[in-house]
Amino acid sequence: MTHRSLPAVAVLLVAVALTAGCGGDDADPSSAAPTASSASPASAPTAAVLPSAPTPSVAPSSTGGAPPPPTPPSIAPQGPTQHRPASPPPVVLPQRPVGAPGAKQIVEAFKAAGLKVPHPKDRSVDCGPDGLGLGCSELIATDAVTVYVFPDETSAGDIAETWGGQSYRRGAVVLNYLEAKTPAAERPRYEKVLNGLR
Repeated sequence: MTHRSLPAVAVLLVAVALTAGCGGDDADPSSAAPTASSASPASAPTAAVLPSAPTPSVAPSSTGGAPPPPTPPSIAPQGPTQHRPASPPPVVLPQRPVGAPGAKQIVEAFKAAGLKVPHPKDRSVDCGPDGLGLGCSELIATDAVTVYVFPDETSAGDIAETWGGQSYRRGAVVLNYLEAKTPAAERPRYEKVLNGLR
């Protein structure tokens, strides 16, 4: 054999070895070509095996375009959305009786008579069901006296009786001294001004 035929024989042997390694199911596994796990990195470079990307669960449409995005199962179309109001509805208070002075008018009369009514606050909302629930029509609290106006004299009488000696009633109006800083000696002056109102 000459040196010129040596490369041709080597190529032929490699081809036979490859053919034997790539044969069908009948081939002997021990004669197969070395696998990526058994071959050393220097003898046979192999391609890195990358994990495959997950396949979408939705099959492509027959039109050839991209598949439509899946609809989340938890979101189902429902009826129209009901929006709650930004603030609670206003409390509807009973009207004060005709001819009865208003709580603001009474406080202004106290002030005009030189009586102390510091820090007046309209707390009429406390008359309603969400507040004290007393059923009054108007309520103004000061540091000296609290003025209640009720829708009728019966309601005013019931509350005045409950507060005992710490209140004064005239018609549908009740003056409450429970949380006030008014000395007992000064109270008749407030009551006199209230009695003078029409």
